[in-house]
Amino acid sequence: MFEIQPMDPLLYREQTRRSTLILCAILAALCISLATLSVALFGEPGGNNFRWNLGGVIAGLLLTMALVRLNLWQQPWMTPAVYGFRLKRNLMKVTNIMHQVEAGVAANDPTAMRVLRFYHLGLTQMHQLDGNSSAASDLVKEVDQHREHMLAQGIEPEQNRLDPGWLAEVSSQWRDSKRH
Repeated sequence: MFEIQPMDPLLYREQTRRSTLILCAILAALCISLATLSVALFGEPGGNNFRWNLGGVIAGLLLTMALVRLNLWQQPWMTPAVYGFRLKRNLMKVTNIMHQVEAGVAANDPTAMRVLRFYHLGLTQMHQLDGNSSAASDLVKEVDQHREHMLAQGIEPEQNRLDPGWLAEVSSQWRDSKRH
């Protein structure tokens, strides 16, 4: 289950820039080191060592990916970047079944209405975190209309959590619905 967390957009952008720079430095250092090492171990003096350079760069990339997933992902300085990644990933899960969500909302299905509300809240936060105020302002009318619709149906509009079961339920229940 994913939950939207309050976060200061300026601090978020500052921390994600810092973590991105750190990861870029690690990637560059590993790629250069492993490319140099592979040429030194397997290369030919004065020969074409492109494949050894490329092999070292690919090994550096793979090692960086493993390091991020196994160690750095849990570090406190990575928390904002990990949160942003997870937020976008959960929004994409909803986007992938949006036609089913919309069909459920049109039929006043409470689960679909909760999913769409989570999507609106998450998308609004993502735009705020990314500093995309024009995209956030484009959503206001649709978000407000859906919120009012939920209130009229007696459904709590604060949907800061996304239950994966909701996605499965909406997807299976409204699978055959097509958007017109």
